[in-house]
Amino acid sequence: MTSVRRTTRREFLATGATGVAGAALAAACSGSRPTEAVPPRTGTLTVRTLGRTGLKLPVVGVGSAYEPGLVRAALDAGLTYIHTSGSYADQNHERMLNRVFRGRPRDSFIVGSSPDLPYRVERGRLSEDLGTSADPTAIEPSLDGSLDRLGLQSIDIYYLASVNEPATVLHDPYIKAFEELKRRGKVRFAGIATHRNEPAVISAAAKSRFWDVVLTAYNFRQSHREEVRAAIHEAAGAGLGIIAMKTQAGVYWDSTRRRKINMKAALRWVLRDENVHTTIPAFSNYDELEEDVAVMRDIALSPAEEQDLRLGEEARLYGLYCQQCADCLPQCPEGVQVPTLMRGYMYAVGHRQPRHARHVLRAWAPSDIPCTHCGECRVRCALGFDVRARAREVARLMEM
Repeated sequence: MTSVRRTTRREFLATGATGVAGAALAAACSGSRPTEAVPPRTGTLTVRTLGRTGLKLPVVGVGSAYEPGLVRAALDAGLTYIHTSGSYADQNHERMLNRVFRGRPRDSFIVGSSPDLPYRVERGRLSEDLGTSADPTAIEPSLDGSLDRLGLQSIDIYYLASVNEPATVLHDPYIKAFEELKRRGKVRFAGIATHRNEPAVISAAAKSRFWDVVLTAYNFRQSHREEVRAAIHEAAGAGLGIIAMKTQAGVYWDSTRRRKINMKAALRWVLRDENVHTTIPAFSNYDELEEDVAVMRDIALSPAEEQDLRLGEEARLYGLYCQQCADCLPQCPEGVQVPTLMRGYMYAVGHRQPRHARHVLRAWAPSDIPCTHCGECRVRCALGFDVRARAREVARLMEM
């Protein structure tokens, strides 16, 4: 791996917060290398069993990665779990994976995907919470579309996504739809995916006696991380497989991308919880892939790395990760779906993933962001974000 000079604690804290700046929504990924630059497959990968599914998975999988050569390199390096969705990149992510999978034995990789169902409407605006009003008969056609785009006969793990309430987890029409897909052999295992109200959702999945896998947000920045940890322990004890997403907590401590979170430390912080069976960090270049491979071979979190994970808060940097707690929603008199807006901001500015940001904000127009003309923002973010400044930046990027 390319040697990178480590920023000292003194240097890090001396810079402090430097204000809000934007990255163009269409900014390209940086730091990539030729496709043939595959990390060497040496050493021993840490493997865990995904609950009662029995699947043996390396502790790191492939999250958001949109370059075919990069995904091929990940598979060659031993990352066998690939996560996608019927909605990613206007369905083109699955088409890209089709090209990657060609010529590879079907049992050499595990695929997870989810149906592209419409979000529910709250106070006249779209919410990222699926709720219980979606038509369950739309699930199978969405799956069939994914199978066609992927060029596969079945999906290993199919998730009911955007699940933020226990009632959604336990909604019988959804369960019956997934049960039928499993019975017909189109889906091997059924999962739920959540990035809000995680403890309650995970606990409901554990009690459901149906769902096989939970895909959940989990990282060192969550203010409710101990509650998430306890729920994960409960679900793993009930036999569910646990996959963690949002593990890198937004990648950067600051919006100017001058202070990067220690990516290895963030991933190791999650993996020190033995109830987490695998993770799907996003990576956009070969250096980031090599970092993930290094973690797969050594998951121990060192004291120095633990200290690194505290540097941002000590410097009063609030990061880019929105934990989707929704504490902001009742504070906004305009009813703006602030968590959705902040999530789009994280992808556009922090991850430099314009396509993913567009997906998150696909139903939005700049006119849907009243923050551009609001005189005074009443929202106080639990993690300290300047909500109005970030909202205005998103509106500016959407107009470009």
